[in-house]
Amino acid sequence: MDYEDVHVHTTFLGGGFGRRIEADYVAEAVQISQAVKAPVKVIWTREEDVQHDFYRPATYNVFQAGLDNNGWPTAWTHRIVGPAIMDRLIPQFTPSMVPRWFPRPLKNLSAWFAGAFVPRFKTDEKATEGAAELAYAVENVRVEYIKDEPGIPTGFWRSVYHSQNAFVVESFIDEIAAATGKDPFDLRHELLRKAPRLRAVLDLAAHKAGWKQRPPEGIHRGIAVHDYQGTAVAQVAEVSVDPKGKVKVHRVVCAVDCGIVVNPKIVEAQMESAIAFGITATLKSAVTLRKGRVEQSNFDNFPLLRIDEMPRVEVHIVPSTNPPSGIGETGVPPIAPAIANAVFAATGKRIRKLPIRPDDLRSTS
Repeated sequence: MDYEDVHVHTTFLGGGFGRRIEADYVAEAVQISQAVKAPVKVIWTREEDVQHDFYRPATYNVFQAGLDNNGWPTAWTHRIVGPAIMDRLIPQFTPSMVPRWFPRPLKNLSAWFAGAFVPRFKTDEKATEGAAELAYAVENVRVEYIKDEPGIPTGFWRSVYHSQNAFVVESFIDEIAAATGKDPFDLRHELLRKAPRLRAVLDLAAHKAGWKQRPPEGIHRGIAVHDYQGTAVAQVAEVSVDPKGKVKVHRVVCAVDCGIVVNPKIVEAQMESAIAFGITATLKSAVTLRKGRVEQSNFDNFPLLRIDEMPRVEVHIVPSTNPPSGIGETGVPPIAPAIANAVFAATGKRIRKLPIRPDDLRSTS
């Protein structure tokens, strides 16, 4: 069809996150409409949606750290293995891919496109977001990415690669604290001496949560901090773990610096929703495959956080004159490591995969 014969009616909706960038449902609607010669409205059932999605990429991570005689890290290595979302959406384009019969001006334009535009979406740069730009003052840092495609369609998820990279980075910095006998807050505070905005939100969240004070009986705290595209966020999670291994999040204290704030209520709402979103992925929702098919289909086997499971959330905004830096995805990355670090404080067991399963906490290993 000619472009002039196609008209797109733009619809406005929320909550789709990265799923809206895909075009499979558009193609299906077009094909059905052409087959029946009439306008159609295609609506997937939840079962179809859950089992034919573009899923958050799973990654495998290996860390090593070198410490000086006082237990301060002097070397940091991080290897990430996993799929590349951008390679599917924007294939790596080179001038050699231009057909020979293209007119010279188009060849030149294609060469410029390959040289100037595509490198902005390099696979390793996207997959290492939230890990390569380590804010901690460690002298020697090496972050590697190895592309591995398991054959599962992957797509964007709220905060994309920052979500899993923040989880593993902030979990590992906590492991360093435990191995060296340092307080997790104190270690972060010292290592963030070259990142004043991150240090400020860390200090604010810890202060408002009463980090240096003893928590109520049965409650344990974990802390995490992260920079998402210029917005600094720190979170303290207060959790309990019952004898059956069930984790409950009672309270989350969040401090955020997103530059100039126009409407504080929107900032609070975004952080609260991001924390709820992140808790669901940390404690509940998992997609598993059996014989090449997704096993989950609806909320009975893909549970979400229920309203009676939502913790009390306190959001504290750092006054700032910096340009606005965004708030929509920034609250997701720190919540999983904050919870996992609190679980370690409660049980002495490290969480190295998500979601957190009660069986993992009941086990003796």
